[in-house]
Amino acid sequence: MQLIRTVMPQDWQKNNPRHNLRYSFRQMSRSRKRFLSFLFIATFVCTIALHSLISIGLLQDQAIAQLKPQIPSLTQPAPIKAPPTPAPAKQREEIRGVWLTSNDFSMFSDRQKLGESLQQLKQLNFNTIYPVVWNAGYVMFPSKVAQDEGIQPFIYRGKEGQDIVADIIAQGHQNNLLVMPWFEFGFMAPPMSELAVNKPEWLTQQRNGDKTSITAAGEVSWLNPFHPEVQKFLTDLILEAVTNYDLDGIQFDDHTSLPKEFGYDRYTLNLYRQETKKDAPADVDDPEWVRWRSNKITAFMANLSKAVKQKKPDLIFSVSPNYHDFAYKQQLQDWLTWVRQGFVDELIVQVYRSDIDDFLSQISRPEIIETQNKISTGIGILSGLRNSNIPMSRVYSQAVTAKNRGLGISFFYFKSLWGYGPETVAERQRDLQYLFRNPAPRIAKQV
Repeated sequence: MQLIRTVMPQDWQKNNPRHNLRYSFRQMSRSRKRFLSFLFIATFVCTIALHSLISIGLLQDQAIAQLKPQIPSLTQPAPIKAPPTPAPAKQREEIRGVWLTSNDFSMFSDRQKLGESLQQLKQLNFNTIYPVVWNAGYVMFPSKVAQDEGIQPFIYRGKEGQDIVADIIAQGHQNNLLVMPWFEFGFMAPPMSELAVNKPEWLTQQRNGDKTSITAAGEVSWLNPFHPEVQKFLTDLILEAVTNYDLDGIQFDDHTSLPKEFGYDRYTLNLYRQETKKDAPADVDDPEWVRWRSNKITAFMANLSKAVKQKKPDLIFSVSPNYHDFAYKQQLQDWLTWVRQGFVDELIVQVYRSDIDDFLSQISRPEIIETQNKISTGIGILSGLRNSNIPMSRVYSQAVTAKNRGLGISFFYFKSLWGYGPETVAERQRDLQYLFRNPAPRIAKQV
């Protein structure tokens, strides 16, 4: 752009009122206006010209800089890198699930019955199933790990000789359901199972020498969560399933823990003495003793989650414990710390209550509110047992109460959804259909 050169009128000084008082006031005003207009135009033109020259210079400098080799300066410090972008929050999806237990074995061992059942769940807008794969000291899938340890003398097969777990996963995905195999027994094993009989050094005990306890699953022994061989066995077993199957996640419940009375075996007592320079307290509720054992279980679960994610980074690591105060104080299972450490992707808290006010109180606890702001969170609801039918009105009321608080739902267990109860199958299915009126897919894999 060319600069415009403005020449002042030659008679400007002559006609200026300051040098010629004979001009009238009107002439003086006109001259002043012409002068101010001249200054404004000149200033405007110069400003535009200067701005253009500066912009061109900057563009030229940038172009030259791009042509120069980028040689780091030896006299100046290296540039500070921007902090990494925080990882996105874990996706929170609505859980509409149901557990497939050993009581459902006749259903999921039959391909046709399994297909019909999963199709029904799809029509009712369920989105997740949790089939049991580790129960009573045995796995439901062909396992080289279990066979090498000499604890699995048989292999579970379906009626047509099919791999049950592979069939559940395939048909689950066909019906747009996420499939998360459930390692139900955790550290438990029946005292007469091959695992307990052949591996007595893997078991822990109470201070009085008792090696079993009575649970909802009957009398059980407890694998020592602190023993490296036990940790390796369970890790290898789980990684075997993760590697061999196209599963969407894995789940551990309230049995991936240890009753507070246990931990008085020789191995654990020596480990505690080695690390703390003290003998283990006789009081099972001693805070330091509780925390030490709980921290060990937390470390194991953190390492397990890491190993699983190394195999399949997108796998959902799910836990289904009791409410936290009970889980920590009675079972040494500090699942809230697991959530806070970030290695849990999904939480389903078992709240098996008959009174609706008690139910509401449990699902409103601060730790559940904290967790549901971080990851997918649901409530486990008891839909019935073989010897204890639960009316659909109670099941529905609890489910609606959970949904109203933004929580997902998983029912325990499949057969009791409409197989037990005072209502007909059609009536119970109708209520479930109304509960989940609209689909809520969780992006199940298609086969």
